[in-house]
Amino acid sequence: MADPMISQPTQSQLNIAASTTPRHQHHLYIENLTPSPSSSKQINRLINSNHYISPSRPIYSDRFIPCRSSSNFALFNISLPSSATAEISPGGGGKEDSPGAYAALLRNALFGPQTPDKKDWGAGAAGRNIFRYKMETRQSLHSLSPFGFDDMGDPGVSNVAIKTPRKVSRSPYKVLDAPALQDDFYLNLVDWSSHNVLAVGLGTCVYLWNACSSKVTKLCDLGNDDGVCSVGWAHRGMHLAIGTSNGKVQIWDASRCKRIRTMEGHRLRVGALAWSSSMLSSGSRDKSILQRDIRAHEDFVSKLSGHKSEVCGLKWSYDNRELASGGNDNRLFVWNQHSTQPVLKYCDHTAAVKAIAWSPHLHGLLASGGGTADRCIRFWNTTTNSHLSCMDTGSQVCNLVWSKNVNELVSTHGYSQNQVILWRYPTMSKLATLTGHTYRVLYLAMSPDGQTIVTGAGDETLRFWSVFPSPKSQNTDSEIGASSLGRTTIR
Repeated sequence: MADPMISQPTQSQLNIAASTTPRHQHHLYIENLTPSPSSSKQINRLINSNHYISPSRPIYSDRFIPCRSSSNFALFNISLPSSATAEISPGGGGKEDSPGAYAALLRNALFGPQTPDKKDWGAGAAGRNIFRYKMETRQSLHSLSPFGFDDMGDPGVSNVAIKTPRKVSRSPYKVLDAPALQDDFYLNLVDWSSHNVLAVGLGTCVYLWNACSSKVTKLCDLGNDDGVCSVGWAHRGMHLAIGTSNGKVQIWDASRCKRIRTMEGHRLRVGALAWSSSMLSSGSRDKSILQRDIRAHEDFVSKLSGHKSEVCGLKWSYDNRELASGGNDNRLFVWNQHSTQPVLKYCDHTAAVKAIAWSPHLHGLLASGGGTADRCIRFWNTTTNSHLSCMDTGSQVCNLVWSKNVNELVSTHGYSQNQVILWRYPTMSKLATLTGHTYRVLYLAMSPDGQTIVTGAGDETLRFWSVFPSPKSQNTDSEIGASSLGRTTIR
């Protein structure tokens, strides 16, 4: 007849214990504790009864029970209960056949000799929180692991390779002199094409700088009665749009240095341009946005009205379905492909909205930045029409651009620090702050490989920075490399 104090375990309990802890470990613990022969038989029968180990495949349980013998309970001020030690010791005066002695033997056989007794947590350490943190000096990172790697190597040296943060150079690797680059917040005078050619508007002229060969080409001169207010490359090919101070938009074939057509429609200067396939949007000081199809004979196919002041920011989303516009009226509007009135209106900014950027990683995620009186970068979900977050940068936000390769973005700033900041989204933690410009950093463009940005300022310089990593699939370096080091002029 079985001992009445011993309950028969179920089959599921046996499988869990047998599959998670090797059989020889149970014998090892029991032998170290030197119990009586009768208790050893009871423990062995409890662990091994009705359990057959298949010779062909192992038996897996449905959950994981950790080995607590290697856990660092000292981190939580937990020690082995003295009552349990006394109960399982032959000379401790305890009764081996008592329920407490049996429970101590079973607990130590299954979970190791360092497992605390449950009654010790409440009675022996009243008011003690098991998860109370205790400071440790020179502690390995493995000390927080339940698998007990504390004894491996030096106690003060971590055995885990920690990923170091990406290093971003604080200095530009190339500087170009750009005489007559205007210090005007509402203009957009720099753009980088998919063919690695940089277009820069300087006064009445547009110059092209080939990033592969460093060759500079003068594309056009508008004359003394006109001026360049914006430039914008088509997404494909070598077509460049130029917005002028007379309210016209010119389309040039940069490969042949030939003007294709001139389109009218605006009464005042055109300071913002944005391409969407064969569609070109132009924003003007006359408060309107014109949608132009360069394949059509008409100068424009539709007119978008809504802004109460000059339109200074225009960006199409990556799927070409939504157009975001910012104006000197402190408004941010979102339009669809066919609307003539804004479908979304955001009025949270308190200064002009020139900096606009759509995320290439998340559909409908839009970032915008405000001018001197605002200083904030705001994030919007245009799919749900919601304001996500706001970050006060401390200075005028002039431009924004998202990385194509990682979930990061760059902002350029004016008063009062004239800095360039690299942010990690969505935490908006600063990865780097780049300085060097002595005037507002009004112009920003990104290289086609997504690794390099160029910034322009009223100090009449263009500075090239390596800020973003290469795509994971790309093993070659950017074509703009160390061979371009030095300071030259754009014209």
